[in-house]
Amino acid sequence: MSETLDGKHALVTGGGTGIGLAIARGLAAQGAQVTITGRRLEVLQEAAGDGLHAARMDVTDEDNVRDTIAAAVAARGPVQICVANAGIAEGRKLHKTDTELWRRIMATNLDGAFFTIRESMGSMLQTDWGRVLAISSVAGVRGLPGAGAYAASKHGVIGMIRSLSEDFIGGPYTFNSICPGYVDTEIIARNVDSIATRAGMSAGEARDVMVNANRHKRLIAPGEVAAAALWLCAPGSQSVNGQEIKIAGGQVAG
Repeated sequence: MSETLDGKHALVTGGGTGIGLAIARGLAAQGAQVTITGRRLEVLQEAAGDGLHAARMDVTDEDNVRDTIAAAVAARGPVQICVANAGIAEGRKLHKTDTELWRRIMATNLDGAFFTIRESMGSMLQTDWGRVLAISSVAGVRGLPGAGAYAASKHGVIGMIRSLSEDFIGGPYTFNSICPGYVDTEIIARNVDSIATRAGMSAGEARDVMVNANRHKRLIAPGEVAAAALWLCAPGSQSVNGQEIKIAGGQVAG
């Protein structure tokens, strides 16, 4: 693939594993210098190299986000590609969803995306080109049983991205959401245990619940999500703005 992003600084939250790492590596392969952030510095450092630069950042901590992004901008220039990927996926039915869980999911999935995008835009607006991508979920376009807090946070991300695209429409910056179904990451392994325990089923049966939720009856590879992200940063995508790109193996009813 040609190096179309030479000289661009990209920032990817949750960039040490899974979808975030796949996107970060794809951007670096096209010539970008990529700041990858997360709360586990050792994981980030293991992934760093070949255009990837580790920076510990907790997206729920507004001051930490501001300081970390400012340091990344000082080191590698304005953020021109912002990928708000960091998130947590936990599900409980309404009567088992306490305030602590609700606040924790919102703080990471919605507040964290807002802080990240806002602080990145401060430098992006000094440039003549920029792309903002938020990793939402199919749960952001339809409800999921037993996942009200998670679905609400991901709906919120889509609403924010739609509004930001209107704020800057006609300019050189685009804002889009990517909405995957179940992706083959470490989150799946954690959810297998959680579903099996809650539902009293085997690990295999629990995994099948997630596999069968995808329309094509298989887990999605992180690289498939990364490919969509790279397309949204590529020449010819400048009229794709304020959209939700669904990656779920088939149609997803909103």
